[in-house]
Amino acid sequence: MKMMRNGLLLLALFSLYYLIPLAFRSLWQPDETRYAEISREMLVNGNWVVPHFFGLRYFEKPIAGYWINNLSQLIFGHNNFGVRFGSVFSISITALLVYWLTLRIWRDRTTALMAGIIFLTSLLVYAIGTYAVLDPMITLWLTAAMCGYWLVVEAPTTGKKVRAWLLMGFACGMGFMTKGFLALAVPVIAILPWAVQQKRFKALLVYGPLAVLGAAVISAPWVIAIAHREPDFWHYFFWVEHIQRFAEANAQHKAPFWYYLPVLLLGCLPWLALLPGALCNGWRDRQNNSGSRYLLSWVVMPLLFFSIAKGKLPTYILPCFAPLAVLLARQAMQLMGVNGQALKANGWINLGFGLVCAIVVLGFLAPWGWAKHPVYRHHEGMKVALAAGAFLWWGWVGYITLKAPTQRWCWAALCPLALALVVGQAIPERVTDSKQPQQFIQRMKPEIASGHFVLANTPGVASGLAWELQRSDIILYDQPGEVQYGLRYPDAKGRFVSGADFAQWLEQHRREGSVTLVMLLSRGNENSDAEVPKADFSYRQGRLVMYQYQQTP
Repeated sequence: MKMMRNGLLLLALFSLYYLIPLAFRSLWQPDETRYAEISREMLVNGNWVVPHFFGLRYFEKPIAGYWINNLSQLIFGHNNFGVRFGSVFSISITALLVYWLTLRIWRDRTTALMAGIIFLTSLLVYAIGTYAVLDPMITLWLTAAMCGYWLVVEAPTTGKKVRAWLLMGFACGMGFMTKGFLALAVPVIAILPWAVQQKRFKALLVYGPLAVLGAAVISAPWVIAIAHREPDFWHYFFWVEHIQRFAEANAQHKAPFWYYLPVLLLGCLPWLALLPGALCNGWRDRQNNSGSRYLLSWVVMPLLFFSIAKGKLPTYILPCFAPLAVLLARQAMQLMGVNGQALKANGWINLGFGLVCAIVVLGFLAPWGWAKHPVYRHHEGMKVALAAGAFLWWGWVGYITLKAPTQRWCWAALCPLALALVVGQAIPERVTDSKQPQQFIQRMKPEIASGHFVLANTPGVASGLAWELQRSDIILYDQPGEVQYGLRYPDAKGRFVSGADFAQWLEQHRREGSVTLVMLLSRGNENSDAEVPKADFSYRQGRLVMYQYQQTP
């Protein structure tokens, strides 16, 4: 009876965190609107081989991540829940793999359960796991690959080893089809030091080709199909998306070597106090427990790899949180009833974090705060209250755990709950007006949809328009952005209009029908009307503005 009650409680918490909020948060541009629209176009066109964005070839990522999003939208429809459920599904299966691996290493169900809970409630995992990007999918496949290798380690017979190697290869192949060659490199980087120390390097060389075979078998049909249909795909994907992004001086998202340190610390909340002990124990236990060394190598080696790379984003280190959650859970279980200082420190950290964030919201971000340019506007008092209340809840839960840290330490899983439920309603208008065009588009949808030609000045806004209007013929205005490569193809002629040519283009095309232009203005740009010909109707909301030009005879 107790097990059933606990199971229902976990299901309720999972729903509150990962299911209920999905539909009540507007999509963010450029990421969420991009992946929503690419999958929508795949379903409409029935082309599950070549990704297209606005009907243009889009070669930035392979196909498997889109497949998961396609299935999600196919089941749940073209809505915000359907867009994000692919990420939730991937991160949930990853949590189950974390549970499985913890159970295999330490044979303790309580530790395994807490590892899954710590993983799902870590701030970085939750933030990315409910966000429509491809990183939860690659995290799933990399975790599956590392679990597959642990099956290899434990396999008692040659036949089971062969099957485990092939299973690992299948996972790597799916990862390769999600984000490319990264999925092949990261497991090797994580496993190699451990295999050398455990004197398994020879076995790695002998049986490793089986994993390569498994990856080749699972990915070959699509690899061959897209090479046949789009011969230029692999040239672009390898050199631009891998070499330039990760190694060259002009890599995207450049950041210093230490960039991931604060990301790791914040991402571990609300379990941050367990981090130093978890890493130290993993290092101390490396001689007595090969599982600890394996997990530690899995955390540290990919983290170093991504730190060395020129291009960096917080989402890149998400796969490191699977083994880290296992180490954190192990550390917490060892402290219970023995030493409550770290568990007590975790409560103090959560209390302090919640109070500091609430003070920042009320004292600096609120319109009555001390900041010269507050984030919230004067009519957004309710949003301020929701944001401050969410962080006060975080601090209050931390305070409650202080009363009995060795018994209540696991209550820290409730710290982000209020934030998860209200964050969609607490975002300031200054942010929604620039980063969430969905609200603007929905408000002006009849007017925008009436345009025979619809243009947008950024791919992020254009993808929001395409998603909401259910049409892929949005024309890019002035800034080609990430679709610049797709615009080079002959069949993309007419899908881009430069700012210098717009007046002439408008004079010609408004004879065929009305024209709607939606622009995301740069910060501080208050004179956008001077940039375009005088419109018959215009509407502005924050940094988003719509211009309408009626058809002329």
